[in-house]
Amino acid sequence: MATSLYIATAIGLFIVTQTNGDWEIVKHALKDKAFTSIAVSEEVIIAGTTDGIWRSSDNGKSWKKSNEGLSIRHIRWIGSSSYIPMTFLVGTEPAGIFVSTDGGKTWGNRPEVGQLRDANAWFLPYSPKAGCVRGFAVAKPDKHSGRIYAAVEVGGVLISKDMAKTWNLVKGSDGSPDFNRELGTMIHPDVHSITVHPTSPDLVTAATGGGLYRSVDGGRNWKSIYTCYIRAVWVDPTNAEHIIAGPADGVSRNGRIEETYDGGQTWQLASDGMTPTPWSRHMVDRFVQLDNDLFAVLSNGELWLKQVGGRSWQRVLPKVHQIKAIAAVK
Repeated sequence: MATSLYIATAIGLFIVTQTNGDWEIVKHALKDKAFTSIAVSEEVIIAGTTDGIWRSSDNGKSWKKSNEGLSIRHIRWIGSSSYIPMTFLVGTEPAGIFVSTDGGKTWGNRPEVGQLRDANAWFLPYSPKAGCVRGFAVAKPDKHSGRIYAAVEVGGVLISKDMAKTWNLVKGSDGSPDFNRELGTMIHPDVHSITVHPTSPDLVTAATGGGLYRSVDGGRNWKSIYTCYIRAVWVDPTNAEHIIAGPADGVSRNGRIEETYDGGQTWQLASDGMTPTPWSRHMVDRFVQLDNDLFAVLSNGELWLKQVGGRSWQRVLPKVHQIKAIAAVK
């Protein structure tokens, strides 16, 4: 079966297929738009820009604007999950969360996020706007709740226990954007991305400007497992102690890929096949897994791939430039 990649770039949207190891660009759409993020559910694709949402309901053959109810148009991240088909989560700048339960046709604001933003004076160090939501993690639903986490730069971690209807700060995140304080068991407030493990809705790992943090109790208490600047983390769905991370010594400075098999006690370089690391001026922005393939989106717009159990990375689609995000489906 062919793999399809939907790729958001600064120069439009690409649709790519892979068959028997060969990659083919089948469409380049909306070439005059700069995209920030992309997600897919069923046959619906939602792509974000700094001026709203574009939607396709026919696997990318045609596209239409879809901004009904979207009162903040600067999209930083879009989330979806097989656990909740046809539901999309949008994180914005300034920080806000909008949810669609009709496949991206209409959007509902979650005003409590804006209230937390304003009450705590969330901010961005590189923008005059008040923070942003730049990541989601959807836990496997259980009998009691449908839990979702959200990453806020600079503000902390949000949680919804009712499938994105309402949001609050997790117990181990007080909402204060202040870096210069003793955090104790709280998470660093500059949160870039977040994951939740399929074996437990309580096992959460987050990449922050102050390091890689892990909670085993649903965000009540956090432990730093790597002190660094980091945007991207992948946790093995079959072994939560196996983590691949994209640390750096600062923003896009000395970026690299490292790996641990003991939950972060020890780390080793894991960038075989790539140009020598550390990279002086770029780093990993996101990891995306599809079956046994693990993709790495780099901040310089490149896309790399390796097998989950393998060691060596290979660059894929070198003709596609300025990649910001991907969504992958079989």
